[in-house]
Amino acid sequence: MKPLSAEVLKMFSEMRRDRLDLHVMFESSGNEPAARAQVLDAVEDLVREGYLQSAGGDFYILTDKGKQALANTDPEKLSAH
Repeated sequence: MKPLSAEVLKMFSEMRRDRLDLHVMFESSGNEPAARAQVLDAVEDLVREGYLQSAGGDFYILTDKGKQALANTDPEKLSAH
């Protein structure tokens, strides 16, 4: 998993949410255009890998695979997978 993808996934755990708005993820990255594009790429990677699922609009939810990754992995080591 790419480091930024791991950071995005960790946002769900840090905010204690199973569902997040894309704009919340943008804000946590600094909300700069380049950072927003990188966050969007990371979200797309996580969806493609099965960790997140689109919930309509700008919302994304953790899949069982995403929840399991967060529950079973030291957050500091998540990006090493």
